[in-house]
Amino acid sequence: MPLETKSRAPMRLGTRLDLPPPFRLVVLREAGDAFAHARAIATVEGAGTLVHVGRFDLAEFAVVLEPEEPLRTARRALYTGLCALGDALAAQAPPEKPISFDWPDAIRVDGGLVGGVRLAWPPAADEDEPPAWLVFGAAIRTVAMGEDEPGLRPLAVALEQEGFDDPDPGRLVESFARHLMATVDSCRENGFGEVAKRYLSRLAPANGLCCDIDQQGDLLVRRTAGGKLERRSIIAALAVPSWLDPKTGGPRT
Repeated sequence: MPLETKSRAPMRLGTRLDLPPPFRLVVLREAGDAFAHARAIATVEGAGTLVHVGRFDLAEFAVVLEPEEPLRTARRALYTGLCALGDALAAQAPPEKPISFDWPDAIRVDGGLVGGVRLAWPPAADEDEPPAWLVFGAAIRTVAMGEDEPGLRPLAVALEQEGFDDPDPGRLVESFARHLMATVDSCRENGFGEVAKRYLSRLAPANGLCCDIDQQGDLLVRRTAGGKLERRSIIAALAVPSWLDPKTGGPRT
């Protein structure tokens, strides 16, 4: 999943984040949509472009990837990005604060929804060929907005409420970028199985179920006592993000 960038004409780049090579930063104003913008510029700007929206209440960003494998397996980049984001959150969380995932795309802190991720690819991409690009996008609620009393919405939380030392959106994006590089390197060295293992270790537990991820990124579910194998399609699941509020463009409350 190369992140190497190509030589291109310069565009408006931000300088507020400290990102490791080969990331190239594009900063949008608060009303921007990082995921949509990254998709719009992916063909021209290419791998390593990271779009960040300058908000204080939400860490919203998207990164362009250029996989070398066919699209049908390249979608597993979703799990690579989620593992990196989970590690970035864990590095800033209070000790013993659990970070978990709802398959395939939602992120929880101590059981409360803080956000999630999305994955996009060119609409006409061939399943058997490497796509021109993938875009991995994320939004994490850092500060609770509104007038609700603490605890009124126990299933929707913000990092600030969960005792994070410094719930600064920019710092989280910087940490994600570093962890993504490390996770990509681990996947290259040890294979996707290591990423799948890490992802599944954070998957919200379901009593009596045994889960795995297949070569296409689908979730395989089986009762531990035996029984029929159930396949859950990653394509179908990503069509409507489970965590996203379509009215606000941010995590559900």
